[in-house]
Amino acid sequence: MRLTTKGRFAVTAMIDLALRQGKGPVTLSAISERQEISLSYLEQLFGKLRRHQIVESVRGPGGGYNLARKAADVSVADIIIAVDEPLDATQCGGKENCHSAVHPGGTRCMTHDLWSTLNEKMVEYLDSVSLQDLVDQQKEPKPTEHRAADSQSVVVMHRPQAAA
Repeated sequence: MRLTTKGRFAVTAMIDLALRQGKGPVTLSAISERQEISLSYLEQLFGKLRRHQIVESVRGPGGGYNLARKAADVSVADIIIAVDEPLDATQCGGKENCHSAVHPGGTRCMTHDLWSTLNEKMVEYLDSVSLQDLVDQQKEPKPTEHRAADSQSVVVMHRPQAAA
């Protein structure tokens, strides 16, 4: 299960926008250039974000986008849900018909509750992180360039194998 580029790009673009609040509207072309995200893709994402009242557009010369509410009042979950990013670890999309291909009418798989609970925890976590939190992280002094060697950004889980 992975978050697609839709969710990643939306969150990245929103951080870029939030970092520049108070300096006038931010153009999508500027975000596109800084973040290396396709302009047409950003236009689609920002249309959805505007419909969910997360951003507001300013027309005319000097136009662009502003946050529609304070960065502290926008959660990462708000952004991801606005761009229709599915956060679902279940095989059935939460419909509890995991075995529909094998058994017409469908039944729940044995791990349905496990994956359903994971969905709840993901949304709970993403809802606890505000856009302001992410902006603040960007403003913090960067650790030394050797940070990548000291820590991993991807968690790889291994269990020691029992000796034979």
